[in-house]
Amino acid sequence: MALKITEDCIACGTCVDTCPVSAIAAAGDKYAISADCTECRACVDCCPVSAIVD
Repeated sequence: MALKITEDCIACGTCVDTCPVSAIAAAGDKYAISADCTECRACVDCCPVSAIVD
């Protein structure tokens, strides 16, 4: 899996709502991307703080 959420994440939830395969979930006070990710990059495009990277 190439995508990951960095420490810059502000836990706004935008990526969770955007993910078409529900591959993003809360991991403590941040979010994490599961192995279900299809790398469509919808989350990368919607993240307001650019916290999702390759």
